[in-house]
Amino acid sequence: MPEVSTQSLSVPVPGGTIDLAWAAVTDTGRRREVNQDAMFASYPLFVVADGMGGHVGGEIASASTIDRLKVVADEGTVTPKAIEKALARAVKDIASHPEATDDGTGTTLTGLYLDTSGDTAHWVTLNIGDSRVYLVRDGAIVQITTDHSVVQELIASGRLSPEEAENHPYGNVITRAVGPSEGVTPDYVRLDVAEGDRFVICSDGLTKELTDYGIRHFLDENADPADAVNAMLDAALENGGRDNITIIVLDVGSASGAGEDDVRDREEQDGAAADESPADGDGRRERRDAAAGAAADDGAAAAGDDAAGADSSPRRD
Repeated sequence: MPEVSTQSLSVPVPGGTIDLAWAAVTDTGRRREVNQDAMFASYPLFVVADGMGGHVGGEIASASTIDRLKVVADEGTVTPKAIEKALARAVKDIASHPEATDDGTGTTLTGLYLDTSGDTAHWVTLNIGDSRVYLVRDGAIVQITTDHSVVQELIASGRLSPEEAENHPYGNVITRAVGPSEGVTPDYVRLDVAEGDRFVICSDGLTKELTDYGIRHFLDENADPADAVNAMLDAALENGGRDNITIIVLDVGSASGAGEDDVRDREEQDGAAADESPADGDGRRERRDAAAGAAADDGAAAAGDDAAGADSSPRRD
């Protein structure tokens, strides 16, 4: 088991400060030989990438993407423009390894960063693929990002129920990734900053083994981020560990002057609600409650930009 510790930082923002605490872990899982996940967790950027393609191709794709984003974070100002330039460079990096990559090599990317450039601070999530960002606020868990997957498209079109999606044969086929084509733009969602918020950023190795309710359960049981990521990792491994597992937990403590009065107008997204049914005794996956509009009820999210020019060809993660 990798050693995990909680890091903390008090961040100056317009009109006040924000106290942050976070922890991150990644694990190969029980069935994979190579860990093709990669992550970066350091203020102001917290991201997870889940690579795909060949024995080492996915590892190259996720590592290249995270390495390029580290440079953006180190420069101190994270913006959509800087992120997209970094992703364009990552695509070229991936293509520079023809001996290990092919047209199907790529990576998901999801996470968030703190934007302090305006009058008030905001979180901005970014997403390509089916890794996820969750927000727990006032006891409710909401999936902020929307999966770019065949199954999610079928759910959105009404051709598949959330219950049917649980075991769908195309459950691991994604429709957007960094690598297979140039010009892939993340979806962005802008969020206000609120004291007590907890974010979970994870690859699908976690969500294959734990429901949204299960994730919230382990957050409720573990106030310290390091304890929370360890508990979720242990549960995911116990439930099968079928894929690489990467988890970041980010907590917002004191948040004075952080834009609590902002109005959020996030687009409604099917499947955003958490599964509120009781957990199984062994913590295995349960059927999700797919009540649309739960994000709006929670008041957590703001509208994201639809990605232009996205690669629509399905890729298997």
